[in-house]
Amino acid sequence: MGLVDVAGQVELVFSGEVARSGNHVNLSAVRREGEHLWLAGDETATIERLVLDSPTAPTRGGKERSFALADFVDLPGPPDEEADIEGIARAGGWLWAVGSHSLARKQIKPHHSEVKAVKRLGKIKRQANRYVIARLAVEPGADGRPEPVRVATDGRRSALVGGAGSENLADLLDDDEHLAPFLAIPSKDNGLDVEGLAAHGESLYVGLRGPVLRGWAVVLELLPVPDPTDPARLALGAFGDGTRYRKHFLDLGGLGVRDLCPDGNDLLVLAGPSMALSGPVRVYRWHHAATAVTGRVVRGEEISLVTALPHGDGVDHPEGIALLEPGDAGGARLLVVYDSPSPARRPTSQSVLADRVVIESARPRAQREANPT
Repeated sequence: MGLVDVAGQVELVFSGEVARSGNHVNLSAVRREGEHLWLAGDETATIERLVLDSPTAPTRGGKERSFALADFVDLPGPPDEEADIEGIARAGGWLWAVGSHSLARKQIKPHHSEVKAVKRLGKIKRQANRYVIARLAVEPGADGRPEPVRVATDGRRSALVGGAGSENLADLLDDDEHLAPFLAIPSKDNGLDVEGLAAHGESLYVGLRGPVLRGWAVVLELLPVPDPTDPARLALGAFGDGTRYRKHFLDLGGLGVRDLCPDGNDLLVLAGPSMALSGPVRVYRWHHAATAVTGRVVRGEEISLVTALPHGDGVDHPEGIALLEPGDAGGARLLVVYDSPSPARRPTSQSVLADRVVIESARPRAQREANPT
């Protein structure tokens, strides 16, 4: 198994309500755009943007701006209700965000009595904002930096899959032979739990932390299209063969998907336990993922281990990965952000540390050996 090679760390500095609420210690998704970093936490319905001091070998990200989803799309639930954003993607003029699409079981906390603990384990909640996929129009703001808008100057409009009264992804899976039985099971119990997002061409790839089916992880490939009845909504369209989604089953050694990140035609897959465990956590490369024209069983030479990632016991959970621009002298290309950071990852009350990790290029091994430059 590959061992992690951390070339450096990046201090991510937050401010305002994000720091006051503690959402910066619940990071669940990340994507880089030039010198900008888009991030999301799983306790709000906001997306944060930081400015990096370098797109290749950053050591710091700051100048935080926070953007509320409710300012750009009409959420099905209250505007301040959490969306449990678990994946973000950036492609073309769009910034994508996906909720977990999961039920949540109440947690037991140390101060709860035995009676209270038993009662909490029997309580399950459903929040409408978790069941959305948002596509936000992005354009340069007054300062020249990218920011989401409800309607762009060129006419592009932010829109939503899963608005009030419309079909969401869970609805689409309601009669799926593999996934339907897990829709009523909470996340962390191996129920349906979205935790990864990548955009490539017209396709949107949605990674599932759960369910893991007899050791096989699931990635759904979707085709969002404009809703002809409402420009502020998206529908889940059909591929050329008439199917409305493709199911890809990945051999991740029994782990589920925690994040997805495009690298050329490949997808990097952050993999971790589907249940409430801290590890192991690994990064795999799904070779030529974007060239698939039907649902696949991905195994053997089609998927390879890139690296194992560090994690703590109840802390320092790797939750999001993003590619940095090539050019770091140490060879670091992967940025990893962590949920539940330990004290060692919190230099100040307003900042957390991400890792810059060395990974191999997407070029085939034979090509790298023949032309190492």
